[in-house]
Amino acid sequence: MARSTAFRLHAAVLSLTLIAGASAASAQQQPQPDPTWSQQDMTRIVKDIQKKLGGLVNYSVFDWITFGVHGKTVVLKGYASRPTLKDDAERAVKGIDGIAKVENEIVVLPLSNFDDRIRAQVYNRIYTQPALRKYNANQGNIARAMGPGGRNFAMMAGGITQNPPIGYHAIHIIVNNGHVTLFGVVLNQSDASIAYIQANGTPGVFSVDNDLIVQGATPGSSPR
Repeated sequence: MARSTAFRLHAAVLSLTLIAGASAASAQQQPQPDPTWSQQDMTRIVKDIQKKLGGLVNYSVFDWITFGVHGKTVVLKGYASRPTLKDDAERAVKGIDGIAKVENEIVVLPLSNFDDRIRAQVYNRIYTQPALRKYNANQGNIARAMGPGGRNFAMMAGGITQNPPIGYHAIHIIVNNGHVTLFGVVLNQSDASIAYIQANGTPGVFSVDNDLIVQGATPGSSPR
C-alpha cells in the first residue's frame, strides 16, 4: 500500500510540476521567436526530464526541484541542500536529446548545523505521525534513524544533510535559516494540516510555509 500510494503521489507531483511549467512557458513564449518542440517531442522530453531528476541519487527529502520550458530551453528551479545536487541536476538534463539550453536557478541552501537540527526534528515529527507514515516508502528508516532518547544517528554522524533518510518521501522539507517550507502532494486536507502543525511546533523553527498540494485540488490553492 505504501509503495503504490507513493507512486501515485510521485506521479501527481510531476504532473503538477508539468502543468505549472507549461503554463509559465506558454505565457512567456508568445512574445518570443524561440523555436519550440513538437507536441510529440515535448511529451518525450518532459518524461525524460522527470526520469532524470527523479533518478538523481542525491535527491532527498530535504530537496525540491521543479522545471519549466521556454522554447527549447529548460529552466530548473527549487532548492538543493547540497551543492552537488544543483550541478548533477543540470548535468542530467543537459544530456537529453533536443534540449538547446539549461538555465539552472536552483537555490543551494546554506550549510548550517542549526538548520540540520531543524531538518532532523521536523522530519521525525512529520513521519512518525500515524496519519503521515504512508508518505514514506521506507517507513522502517525512521526507527533506525533514531538513537537513545530520540537522538538522530544522522546528526551524530555529522549532519542529516550529508546523511539524509533514503527512499521516496511525498512530503519534502526545505529549511533555510530556520524557515521551513513543505512541498509535495498529499491525499487530503487533513494530512496537509497535520504536517503543517508538526512542522510549526518544532522548537527553533521561525516560520512555516505550507506549499503542500492536496491531490486533485487546483494548483495554487492553500492546503491550510
